[in-house]
Amino acid sequence: MHDIDVFEYAPTADKYRLERKRRPVARLGIHQVRVAVKAVSLNYRDHIALHNLARRQVGGRIPCSDGAGVVAEVGEGVTRWKVGDRVMGSFFATWEAGPFQMSYHQHDLGGTVDGMLGSFVTLDETALVATPGYLSDLEASTLPCAALTAYHALFVRGGLSAGQTVLCLGTGGVSVFALQFAAAAGAQVLITSSSDEKLARAVELGATHTINYRSHAEWQKMVHELTAHRGVNHVVEVGGPGTFDRSMQSVTAGGHIALIGVLTGFGPPTGSLFPLVARNIRLNGIYVGSQEMFKEMNQFLESHQLHPVIDRVFSYDQSPQAFEWLASGHHFGKVVIDLSGTH
Repeated sequence: MHDIDVFEYAPTADKYRLERKRRPVARLGIHQVRVAVKAVSLNYRDHIALHNLARRQVGGRIPCSDGAGVVAEVGEGVTRWKVGDRVMGSFFATWEAGPFQMSYHQHDLGGTVDGMLGSFVTLDETALVATPGYLSDLEASTLPCAALTAYHALFVRGGLSAGQTVLCLGTGGVSVFALQFAAAAGAQVLITSSSDEKLARAVELGATHTINYRSHAEWQKMVHELTAHRGVNHVVEVGGPGTFDRSMQSVTAGGHIALIGVLTGFGPPTGSLFPLVARNIRLNGIYVGSQEMFKEMNQFLESHQLHPVIDRVFSYDQSPQAFEWLASGHHFGKVVIDLSGTH
């Protein structure tokens, strides 16, 4: 193997484009592992990076935090892995356990450092997590960001228990994982979408109540009607400023909001923050999770035999089209790129 096939973020006038390149194969350093990538999944964060919505410099970087594959080579001193092990990359390569530290942002895959969208990637042995044996590589590739974010929000910070109620906004990756996790834990799940077809699919996954936010623009009122005017115990808030006001109005007294996404932009909330105080609401900012949480989540997945919901699978050659499909918002669950034919 003399070189590897990768995609990079290539700068244009005001954003980036995906450019396919060949890179020379570097010699492995101490404690490094080379992984043959089998599948990569996309997150809204990848759309933000490609379109430069956060004004972050990612030119020349390999995109995508989420990928799964097989260990192809190990460097000197590696003790955790051997050739042939099935693994997934960790979004924050250095966040192994414990509280979050801002320094972890210096090692976020597909952002500050190279990501997973290439035939082979090189990572430190501590930046990998074992793939659950019952999942395919395509399924496993969806776990590092969206699934772990949902697990962190509901269980680690939220303390979700059976019988509680959870509101999931939309049917993207995080929200669908949150639906699956909450239903498996014995919670009742309310979920929103502008598509009745997507809401019907959500019911098949365990949703108790559905709300079409096109038909019910004041969807927080529907939340109260469906919960006997108590409100929900948990809100998985992926919208950001455009939905946060209604999320505050949807949660019960003493309830919990997990603030995760910025689908409606990066600006401030449109309404008063006083309901946080008046209702004694817990508000947690959630940005993925640690490898310790990742391993706990994998145990939860295995115990319930949950399978990630994959909307569409694109070939490696179709990576640009995969990004376009994600941007369209038509997906339900995860968008995945199959790299199994690149080795």
